[in-house]
Amino acid sequence: MTMNHDILAASILIVDDQAANVQMWRLLLSEAGYTQVSATQDATQVCALHRQHAYDLILLDLEMPGLDGFGVMEGLKTSMLDSYLPVIVLTAQPGHRLRALEAGAKDFISKPFDLLEVKTRIHNMLEVRLVYRKLESHNKALELAVQERTAELRKSESRYRCLTELASDWCWEQDEHGSFTYVSGSVMQIPGLHAEVQADVNGHVVQWNRGWDESERSKVEMRIAARLPFLDFVFHHTHAGGQRRQFRVSGQPIFDPICRFVGYRGIGVEVMPSR
Repeated sequence: MTMNHDILAASILIVDDQAANVQMWRLLLSEAGYTQVSATQDATQVCALHRQHAYDLILLDLEMPGLDGFGVMEGLKTSMLDSYLPVIVLTAQPGHRLRALEAGAKDFISKPFDLLEVKTRIHNMLEVRLVYRKLESHNKALELAVQERTAELRKSESRYRCLTELASDWCWEQDEHGSFTYVSGSVMQIPGLHAEVQADVNGHVVQWNRGWDESERSKVEMRIAARLPFLDFVFHHTHAGGQRRQFRVSGQPIFDPICRFVGYRGIGVEVMPSR
């Protein structure tokens, strides 16, 4: 379906208190190929009609008895479902043009009418309106997709935490600086396991808890520096009282949607305590 077909099938409402003017607009629009044209001579019905039919274009005469075109536009702005006011005003008063645009009209047609200008302004207005509606529909679909994806990620994260807690003694996450942001399990209750770090005035690490095997630590730190995963990496830790413990730790780097490194996450298991 082409854009021009969509434009000719757009819904249009004529608002004019003069029956002759309504008939003239109906004939003009019909000859131009528009197929969905309605009309009302009662300005007080415009808001209710627009809420019901959501017209793509309203051709609105400004000079009507009782409720004039400016009053109609004010009512439309407070009762519409979206922020786009699809109105072209019809006026013979040059001074009304700027006021109508400030009131929210998207364009105006001056009386007496130039038929070529009238057809061009209506066509252009409808083209913009339909593009706006498609963009609005796309944005709503995108917003819904983001909400659904976010819900899926939350479920996935919940499943991940549940499974890692069942399959390991603890699970953990670190930020890009190596600081723990999440730890779950019994790891923090194991005596001597928590690494104590001392740093100099420049922030460089100068001493770690000496209970860890330094050669093992160096190997895993090389993999972390290279942003590589590690699986069942064996760590040994000797408590100050002489007890030696063995652990298997697995971890993988985490990257955000633009491939920026944001940390590590993983699990750990104590294999066996030994002397």
